[in-house]
Parts: sequence; structure tokens; C-alpha cells
Amino acid sequence: MEKKKDIRKLKLEEIKSFMLVNNEKAFRAKQVYEWLWKKSAHSFEEMTNLSKSTRELLSTNFLLRPITFYKKQVSNDRTIKSAFKLYDEHLIEGVLIPADDRMTACVSSQVGCSLTCKFCATGYMDRERNLEAGEIYDQVVAIKDMAESNYQNPLTNIVYMGMGEPLLNYANVLKSVEYITSPEGLNMSPKRITVSTAGIAKMIKKLADDEVKFNLALSLHAADDKKRDQIMPINESNTLEALKEALLYFYQATKSKITFEYILFYNFNDSLEDAEKLFRFCKQIPSKVNIIEYNPISNAEFTNTDPGTLDKFSQYLEERGVNVNVRRSRGKDIDAACGQLANKEK
Repeated sequence: MEKKKDIRKLKLEEIKSFMLVNNEKAFRAKQVYEWLWKKSAHSFEEMTNLSKSTRELLSTNFLLRPITFYKKQVSNDRTIKSAFKLYDEHLIEGVLIPADDRMTACVSSQVGCSLTCKFCATGYMDRERNLEAGEIYDQVVAIKDMAESNYQNPLTNIVYMGMGEPLLNYANVLKSVEYITSPEGLNMSPKRITVSTAGIAKMIKKLADDEVKFNLALSLHAADDKKRDQIMPINESNTLEALKEALLYFYQATKSKITFEYILFYNFNDSLEDAEKLFRFCKQIPSKVNIIEYNPISNAEFTNTDPGTLDKFSQYLEERGVNVNVRRSRGKDIDAACGQLANKEK
């Protein structure tokens, strides 16, 4: 017996062909597609403008495997972390980060991660598998619903900064962005989406070749190959020089400035000498810098730099014309902050 296909892996044309082969009207495919990607249906039974027999036909031939809500934690600062269960029992985490001027969804792209960054809780997990495009899309829909029901505000921004390395799940990440931004989907602006990478030069160039419209962020954390090798093993095969070349290629193709994410670790990368190296790297690429507070994890010995050092570091960059934002951590008390996602409840 042939295995049922996941209907969310089909293109509109493929659904249309299926309908015609089964003596259904072609326009039914568009209705199904709208239920999947605009109305975010979780079952064929929800597709109420289709006849019962059409819904039965779909259910006989296809699977629909949405993520399901597993557990929620609410931080003192109103950040909401959710654990979601996948069809194969794996858990992933997504976060709603509310602010006065925006509502941001932070979504995962993999179950676990293969990159072993030394400061990140997810990096100490195994990578179990890539997420499907529909599973990434489902996180956005679930977090969007939370923003509306908990805070009566619409979702404004999406960051691919949860569990996993998005560029190692390239096709599904780009397909999920398509469903989120398409008029046939959630119709959000790609300029409201940021994909963050630990730095895979050839895939950054592929983003440029594919003419993506979303923003790109690079987790930099050291503008010095020796230090970056210590905390991010990916740097050994994707050096700062290789990343610089790829980022310039990306900027020339998209005219979109790069965001550098830089966590300040106490007594490691927080000196004025480190700031000077960061400045020299930044001035080669149209960019801005987000300085991020470190969120300690039990596996790593790093600690957050002190406020005075952080101020001197950011001031050094600002005086030299670097566009700097200091990002304060959100959701630390529930392990929802940057680098803390690790499925502790599993």
C-alpha cells in the first residue's frame, strides 16, 4: 500500500493535477491551498467549503501534520516561550517577544543543532532532523495567535533565531518564508523577517543568487579568527575573510545591510582591542551591530560582561560611526533568551 503524502509538500499545480485526475474541479485546488497557507487549517475536516466527499478524498490520499502545542511558560517581562510537539514526538521551542513597538516571533528551523557553538544550549544537543517548511510556518501562526490573544497586538516581526542553523535547512527555510510572505499565505512583508546564521559562506552567496528579500544577521561574537574558532567551530571552515567576501556578495545583490550579532563575554571578547577589531571588520561591509547580553547556560563557563565594560565597548564603536544597538535579554527567567533554548522539559 502506497504511503500517504504530506499535502503541505505539494505545490498548487500538483494539487490541481490530483483534483483533475480524481474528477474534481481545478478551482478546488486553490481552495485547498488557501486552507493550508492562508487559513492555517489543521485538518481536512476544517475545509468547510469543500464537499464531504472531497474532504474524504483528501484524507484518504494525504496527511496533514501540523505541530501541536505542548507547554507554555510566561516570563516576568511578558515573553512567552512555547514548546511544540511534532508528528514524530520531537519537541521544538518558539518564543513570542513583546515590546512597546513590536511583537516578534523567534522560530526554530531544526530539531537540535549540529554546529556546537560553545555558548549556546542548543549547540549541546544533537541535531535530530530539519524542520519541514510547514512546521516552521506553524510556529509563526501559533505565536501570531498568542500575540493577538495575550496582548491584543498583531505579530510584526519574525526572526529565525531559535533552535538550529537556518542555512543548513536552506530549502525548507526559504519555502517557509514564501508561505509567510506570499499573498496566498500570511502576506507578511519579507522586510519584517530576519534569518540569522552562524556563518556558512557558500549558503550566504546562494541567498544572494536566489535574490531573497528578507534581512540577514550573522552571529559574529568575535572579529578575530582565533577567538571565533574557540567558541564557534564553524569558523574553522568559514573564516572571517570568507564570510566578508560572502557578505559583500550578498549586499551587492540585495542592497540589504547585514546585522552583526555580538555577545559580550566577560574577559574574552569585551576589551577595547576586541572593539577595534570589530570596528575594522564592520567598516568593510554595510552593516549595523546588535550587542547582546549573554545568558549563561549550565554547560558553559562564560559569564556576561559588566555594565561599565559594555558601555565603553559600545561607545568605542559609536564614536567611530558604527550603528550600534544594545539588546537587553528577554525571557531569561524561563530560559527563553538568546542561546537558552534546549527543550529541558523533554
